[in-house]
Amino acid sequence: MASSIAVVTDSTALLPTGEMPAGVTVVPLQVVIDEECFAEGDEEASPSAVLAAFAAKRKVSTSRPSPATMRDVYARLAAEGHDQILSIHLSAELSGTLESAQLAAREVSIPVTTLDTRAVGPSVGFAAAAALQAVRGGASIEEAARIAKARAEATRTLMYVDSLEPLRRGGRIGTAAALVGSALAVKPLLTFEDGRVVVMEKVRTSQRALARMEELALVAVPEGQVEVAVGHLAAAERAERLAESLTAGLGERLAVPVHVGEVGAGLGAHVGPGMLSVVVAPAL
Repeated sequence: MASSIAVVTDSTALLPTGEMPAGVTVVPLQVVIDEECFAEGDEEASPSAVLAAFAAKRKVSTSRPSPATMRDVYARLAAEGHDQILSIHLSAELSGTLESAQLAAREVSIPVTTLDTRAVGPSVGFAAAAALQAVRGGASIEEAARIAKARAEATRTLMYVDSLEPLRRGGRIGTAAALVGSALAVKPLLTFEDGRVVVMEKVRTSQRALARMEELALVAVPEGQVEVAVGHLAAAERAERLAESLTAGLGERLAVPVHVGEVGAGLGAHVGPGMLSVVVAPAL
């Protein structure tokens, strides 16, 4: 009998439209507003709730899913008849989610392979989608993990934020890097290197920063067709304009229409209103 492999990821992996291929199990992160914890996706942990908390000067952060939560998900998948699990998550440099997955894996009856994508957001989702396609095509769990890792490594994430302060408060970027954004009103473009958020370029105005982000996105994956996600937090018009420009610029290289929408509360808690991001992945 063929092996039945379940693919699991976390809620940061959702595309800006909230999509995830049917067949991928999503475990929510916890969104913490002041001292109250809510599962991402609940009404109390929606992007609008995070924006309201920012406006009210409330403390907003996130917390990993507990090992017990991960264990319960794995146990349910085992009970449903799966005999292996591939659990694909955001960078361990940014969250303890992978550690929760590893701890939970020791407590279930079937083998669990965990994968640190060294990424966050739709990059993780694109990796999970690649794993699911591989599994459905008959790949072993080792091969599916290799394919997911390769897609994550080939995916490029670019991000603009109005302020680096939310990232600094959450420990997702160093204090020294955060000071770059406050000096002379510089607008930094961000990316991910070695699983961490880093300042990629320093630009003098937000308009130039967004134009530069578009330029970089158009050449982010140099060959072949691509899949693109444009995310935002309270910047819908900017996101739609950027998606339209990328659609025109990429033309036939787009495998599917650009995914565009507001990011989830888990990501929103760390980037603040005004954020725009572009994630470009090789098409499946």
